[in-house]
Amino acid sequence: MTVAASPSPVPTSPLAIPDYRRFWIARFFSVVATSGMVVMLGYQLYDVARSDYGMSIAQAAFQLGLLGLAQFLPLFLLTPIAGVVADRFDRRNVAGLSICLDCTIALALAIATQTGALSLPLLFGLAALHGTARVFIGPALSSIAPNIVPAELMPKAIAINSMAWQTGAVGGPAIAGMLFAGHPALPYWTSTALLMLSAFCVFGIRRLPPPPGNRDSHPVRQIREGLSFVWNDRFLLGCVTLDLFAVLMGGATALLPVFARDILTVNGHAVGADGLGLMRAMPGVGAALVAFVLARRPIANNVGLKMLIGVAIYGAFTIGFGLSTNYYLSLLMLAGVGAGDMVSVFIRSTLVQLHTPDDVRGRVSSISGLAISASNELGEMQSGVAAALLGAIGAVAFGGIGAIAVTAIWFFAFPELKNARTFAARYRTA
Repeated sequence: MTVAASPSPVPTSPLAIPDYRRFWIARFFSVVATSGMVVMLGYQLYDVARSDYGMSIAQAAFQLGLLGLAQFLPLFLLTPIAGVVADRFDRRNVAGLSICLDCTIALALAIATQTGALSLPLLFGLAALHGTARVFIGPALSSIAPNIVPAELMPKAIAINSMAWQTGAVGGPAIAGMLFAGHPALPYWTSTALLMLSAFCVFGIRRLPPPPGNRDSHPVRQIREGLSFVWNDRFLLGCVTLDLFAVLMGGATALLPVFARDILTVNGHAVGADGLGLMRAMPGVGAALVAFVLARRPIANNVGLKMLIGVAIYGAFTIGFGLSTNYYLSLLMLAGVGAGDMVSVFIRSTLVQLHTPDDVRGRVSSISGLAISASNELGEMQSGVAAALLGAIGAVAFGGIGAIAVTAIWFFAFPELKNARTFAARYRTA
């Protein structure tokens, strides 16, 4: 008598899926490594500009803006290509090889710091290479989750992904700041090891062949199709551009080295690299707390309106940080910045993934990633220019006001956003 095999139990959590666990660990290690590396790179660049090149505070702050531009240019130029690569090849291999490139950059920074060979041209060049690695990591890694997680678990997966991101964003800068106090090269050696582990986990995920037909279409046509898809879908266009313009105006993180070295003090002394690491971690603390709540109780109703409210909260706390002269109050304001941003990121990421068909998901993810990176890196450029004109405090406060203004404009310009009630998917996710 033959007994029929019982069907495999349907997972109730993304973490019950082995490939998702590998994906989560890879993402966590990567964020810890790169967030710490980038923060220390910015601090060293500002310090080298002030100490070795004799620049004023305004001139060195402008260099931080140029650093953001150096990371953004590769993203701007290569994003269409990265999206096509993510849709034409095994996304696991694309993400893993790109993480290996980031590992090489961390190793170069470790050696240059260890040997005292740092210079502004070298730091700018390695920042541009990091931007190149990120442009391929983003769409490939983001597109993996919908291929290994059932659609009904995607909101939970997005929240848990965000926990990996935000926990890494908390731990990375804080750990890097402490390691930097021991020796300036230690953060980069640590990042090198973590990125190696991240790549190992990504390569451990099962093969993910590209969607049928994507290898047969001409790459230029695929680029055009991806751009056209987002442009003609007002819902996706509103989601992508909201983040672009809100964070472009409201980004304060680029100027944190200025606050740490020359503005905020504790007991009469500048908070320095240790204080910078904690400041850079605080948005992640606020975001991680919100992500933890969302992983247990995901937002389910009136998602579009809540996304807009999250962006407005982000702008309000940005203003509070800019105007604060107390270090501990500044830390609290930065936590609020991260909390507001997390609400927006969770909702927007879930909506974009579930409202995009799989055969263009890599390209849409790359365009969304370009908007996020543009808002971050060009936001750093905007902050550097504004700081040169208004001072660091005025630049941050002005940016927070701008983020709130963008939210108000998008509320009326894209009614599709505020009218989004649930995360109901329009397309198959795998």
